[in-house]
Amino acid sequence: MDVAAPVLPIGLEDGALTPPADPQQVGWWSEGARPGASVGSAVLTGHTVHTGGGAFDDLETVVPGDDVVVRTDRGPITYEVDSVRVLGRGELARDSAEIFEQHGAARLVLITCEDWDGTAYLSNVVVIATPAG
Repeated sequence: MDVAAPVLPIGLEDGALTPPADPQQVGWWSEGARPGASVGSAVLTGHTVHTGGGAFDDLETVVPGDDVVVRTDRGPITYEVDSVRVLGRGELARDSAEIFEQHGAARLVLITCEDWDGTAYLSNVVVIATPAG
């Protein structure tokens, strides 16, 4: 999977993390850690578009051991994928404290929708990666 997309700061909307409206952009949860921080989760979210064209369309194809490179104004930051999980909406809500954790070790969390049923997405792909090196 190769994503080259601008990353914009975003916040919660009615308690939910919603990616930028443009499916070719990625949102960074600005209340969390920045990519490259020494502590906490840097959370990035992007759209999946069931007809194609979303920045995170193929996020579910990432596997443990893959590298994720985030380009910042301080230079590229490389993370190694530890886990890829598909969580139903209830599971995502149940695990949200762990997913958005800000007091633990530095890591990158990537989130997008998954399992289009013709009217809505039923689940989310959650990728957890830790700093490489």
